[in-house]
Amino acid sequence: MTGPASSAQGMAEDTREAPVRGARLARGLSGTNLVRAGDYNQRTVLQAIRLKTETTRVALAAETGLTPATIANITNRLIDIGLVRTTGRVQGGRGQPPLRLQVDPDGAFGIGLNIDRDHLTLVVLDLTGEVRARRMRDVAYPMPADVVAFVRENMAELQSEAGFGPAAVLGVGVAMPDDLGRIALPGQPAGYAVWSDVDLPALLAAELPWDIHVDNDAAAAALGEAQNGTAFDTPTFFYLLIAAGLGGGPVIDRTYHRGANARSGELGLMPDPTAGRPGALVQDTVSLSALNQRLAEAGFPDLPRSEMNGTDPAIATVVDQWIADAARSLTAPLVAVQCLIDPDAVLLGGRLPMPLMRRLAEALDNVLANIPLPARTPVLTASMAEDAPAIGAAMLPFLDHLLPSDAILMQAGRPR
Repeated sequence: MTGPASSAQGMAEDTREAPVRGARLARGLSGTNLVRAGDYNQRTVLQAIRLKTETTRVALAAETGLTPATIANITNRLIDIGLVRTTGRVQGGRGQPPLRLQVDPDGAFGIGLNIDRDHLTLVVLDLTGEVRARRMRDVAYPMPADVVAFVRENMAELQSEAGFGPAAVLGVGVAMPDDLGRIALPGQPAGYAVWSDVDLPALLAAELPWDIHVDNDAAAAALGEAQNGTAFDTPTFFYLLIAAGLGGGPVIDRTYHRGANARSGELGLMPDPTAGRPGALVQDTVSLSALNQRLAEAGFPDLPRSEMNGTDPAIATVVDQWIADAARSLTAPLVAVQCLIDPDAVLLGGRLPMPLMRRLAEALDNVLANIPLPARTPVLTASMAEDAPAIGAAMLPFLDHLLPSDAILMQAGRPR
C-alpha cells in the first residue's frame, strides 16, 4: 500500500500550501489554475466514492459532471496511490460490465484528540470515517502532563487495535475549547490557566510524531458532522456542542464559517438576561458543568452521566428543571440563529446523555413553535456519538490533504 505521504503528494503537485479550512471564495477575488482545479476534482471524486458503499465510473460522471475520460484518469490515479480499490464488476446489462469502486479503508488514517475540562478522548479514524479504535477517560480539569500521559498510555494499543502503520497516518487533529485556561467554570483548580501558554504541537510531538492540526472543539464536531453525518441532508446547520461548557458553530453549504476572528458560533458566551442575575452567560445554565453543579447542590456530587436519566425522583426533579431552564436560556440565541442564518436544522451534540439531549431538542422545538418566525427549522440531535469533537478532530488531516473545500481553488493570497 502506498503511504498517505506519497498519496497526498499525488493529490496535488505542491502540498506545501495547506488549504485554509472554512475559507470561502466570497471573501475575496481569487482565481485558480489547472493544478488547483485538477486537485479539487480529484478530491471531489474521492469524496463521492467515500460517501457510498460502492459506485461506478458511470455513476461518478453523472454525479460530479466530469467527463468519463476525466473520471477514468482520476479513479486510476486514486487506485494507484492506494486510496480506492475495485471490488469486481457490476453484473447484468449490455456491453462491458462497469467496475465497482470503493474507498480502501486502510488507505489513510487520522488521529483525533479531544481535550476538555471533564474528559480526554482519543480516536483513530479510517478513510471511510469509521472509528477503528477509541479511548476515553473522565478526568476533572486535566493538566498538560495528564494529556501527555493519557496519550502515551493508550497510543500503542490504539495502533494495534486499529491496524495501521505510522506511514498510513495523515496527521493528528486536536480539538479543545477556545480560552481553555482563561474562562473559569465551577471547580476549576488553581494553575489551570497554564493552558493559555501551551504549545500543543510541541507538547505532543514525542507521543504523536505527525503533523498536528488544532481546532476549536465545537468547530471540529461541526466539521465532522458535515463530513460524516446528517449534513448531506441538511447542508446548512447550526451546531450546538453541550460539554463542560457550551460551544457552537455555523455550517453553511457544508462549509464551516469561522467569522472574521475565528470565533463564530459562541452562543455559550452570549449574555443571558433570563437568568435573573447580572453578568450571566448562556453556558452558566446550558452546560454539563452547570447541570453537575445543580446535582451536587441537591446531594448528588459526581453523579455518573448514565444515571442522570434515572428514576430517582430527586434526580429527576433537578434534571427536569435544568431542561426547562436550558430551553429558556437558548430561546433568544436560537431565534437569532434561525432569523440570521436560516439553517436547515439546529443540531445538538456533545456529552449530554442522549435521552436528555432528545428531551432538550423537543423542549426547544416546542418553545420555538410558539414564536412567530420568518421560517422555522427543526432542532435535532446530531448523528455522531458523544465523542464528536474527537471524531471531527481526526477528520482535520483528511480535510487538509484529501477532501474537497473551496479554499483549494484559491490562488490569491498564497505564498509563492
